[in-house]
Amino acid sequence: MARSLNDMLADLPPERQAGVEARYQELKQEIEGLRELRQIAGKAQLEIAETLNIKQPSVSKIEKQADMYLSTLRSYVEAVGGKLELVVKLPHHPALHLQHLGDALTDETQPAPAPRVRRRAAAS
Repeated sequence: MARSLNDMLADLPPERQAGVEARYQELKQEIEGLRELRQIAGKAQLEIAETLNIKQPSVSKIEKQADMYLSTLRSYVEAVGGKLELVVKLPHHPALHLQHLGDALTDETQPAPAPRVRRRAAAS
């Protein structure tokens, strides 16, 4: 007869059980993506769309993106009721919290556009 996971865990030494429980709690706090974040917050795509003043299909597209602007991510996180914090972890240093990265720029703080460089076609 097969043993259940609970039976196997019960047979472990107490300190090993504590380690398994601690790792379980860590993994429980990790999520796969924005869709799961929205579901945990109990929000529908339509609610997020209304908050961001976009259409529902755009929310679906954002949730499927693997790469996006920090300002988009920050807006999405705030729309589900959260706060985005950016933390940099360097070896031999305490965690560094980046402030204002990804904040929307106002006209006064927006950098001037980069000059356009015309490239000449290669001679044949």
